Amino acid sequence: MSQAITTDPDKLKMFSFQVFTKLEGAVTAGMIHLGDRLGLYEAMKGAGVPLTTHQLAAALQLHERWVREWAYNQAAARIIECDAEERFSLSPEAAAVLASPEHPAYGMGMFHRLPQTMATLDDMPESFRTGVGYNYDSHGCAGAIGIERSFEPWNKSFLLPVVLPALDGVVQRLADGARVADVGCGAGGAVLLMAGAFPKSTFAGYDISQHALDRAATKLAESGVANASFHDPRIDPLESDHSVDFITTFDCIHDMTHPQQMMEALRAAIAPDGTWLLVDIKAHDTFMENARKNPMAPLMYGISVLSCMSSAMSAPDGAGLGTLGFSENTARQMAANAGFTRFRKLDIEHSVNAFYEVRP
Repeated sequence: MSQAITTDPDKLKMFSFQVFTKLEGAVTAGMIHLGDRLGLYEAMKGAGVPLTTHQLAAALQLHERWVREWAYNQAAARIIECDAEERFSLSPEAAAVLASPEHPAYGMGMFHRLPQTMATLDDMPESFRTGVGYNYDSHGCAGAIGIERSFEPWNKSFLLPVVLPALDGVVQRLADGARVADVGCGAGGAVLLMAGAFPKSTFAGYDISQHALDRAATKLAESGVANASFHDPRIDPLESDHSVDFITTFDCIHDMTHPQQMMEALRAAIAPDGTWLLVDIKAHDTFMENARKNPMAPLMYGISVLSCMSSAMSAPDGAGLGTLGFSENTARQMAANAGFTRFRKLDIEHSVNAFYEVRP
């Protein structure tokens, strides 16, 4: 027989409220996915004036009643604005985040892959029992596109004018002609940006996601860039003869099953005077610091279970760093263990990532 629980009525109400606000957030995230998928935000931005749900539905050939209920959710959640006549619109900030792929604050990537991410809940009980997770290709093509949409807007605005110039001598080296490898290249956005800007250099992207490599091949063909290529390292591995002048890794080391071995492979590939640009999730050394200092910690630990740590444990002996498991001190020590001797944090502001210059 279960034991009776004695509760404080006020604390019980507050705790219930706290729990159900999490459910509200999850449901509203689903509505954001629908708004992006159906083009509702783009239509609102394009109109330039507040719209009734009849006008919004007509613009996209959708059923008004469904659009109305969606708009009520979004307005109640303060994602979109609603006036006294129940006309709906986007604030300039909402337009940037929800409907402007060219803006660095654009945020629809994670929402694009939300159904695939949440669908992994069906697989998680088995992972909790066996300890083995799932790699990124388990999320399908939509997962690869979601990652692409997450990172390319910021890269397009800042990689060439801000990040590369922060590295000592790298821009001049790329201009003169260098061998470059982007490990964990995803759909190839960073490779193609750099290849287009530095035609005398050669760029090779490496990834184990077939969905991402397929996207990269398509984008390469469309770009007309002649000095870039993409590879599956299991078939065409990274060089180990210290011939690569510049290596980049964007938001991928913490996802890898064997990050220490990868760092050792990078050390074997890099030239004696080469540079490794290490970009990864900002994290503190302990859970308590992350929980206290990072307001996004609950989201990041949850995404870690569903995606990042799952990928990092998709092999039975995976390291499982997780989304917030690769702090500066951890990265610095692992780089030293791999044989790198110089490690410098760059003064680049980013809401999620930290940037490091690492040298042999």
